[in-house]
Amino acid sequence: MGTEFSKESEQRIAEALSRYPNSRAALLPVLWIAQEQFGWISPEVMEATAKRLDLSPAHVYGVATFYTMLHKKPVGKYHLQFCRTLPCALMGCDTIVQHVKKKLGIGDGETTADGRFTLTTVECLASCGTGPAMMVNEKYHEDLTVEKVNEILENLR
Repeated sequence: MGTEFSKESEQRIAEALSRYPNSRAALLPVLWIAQEQFGWISPEVMEATAKRLDLSPAHVYGVATFYTMLHKKPVGKYHLQFCRTLPCALMGCDTIVQHVKKKLGIGDGETTADGRFTLTTVECLASCGTGPAMMVNEKYHEDLTVEKVNEILENLR
């Protein structure tokens, strides 16, 4: 996998840099751009980002590994993130997650063999009033039931 930023990513990086006082302050938006281009933040992408922003690789690594929304390994085409905090748990998220694990044949943090789905449990999706909640890539799904999740998964196949 190459680690050169595309022309479009370079334009977005320049725009991000124009909004921040220095490259260090723009690191998180630039890592997000990198993830959108490369699919995940590999050590090579961290190094390319450090070079592009004139930052130390150690600093970029520290930021990239701190934030859970930045993927440090490849994820499937559909990244299923289930909230596991107390409000969602009280509304039955554990049952739904167990159902999805069984249905897809994967565990937390794993990806299906076909690369289609990655399942992750996360601490909070800020949807406490409408739990249980799940994000599929960047789209929220709330008030989940096993039936509703089955329908969502079928529509993604």
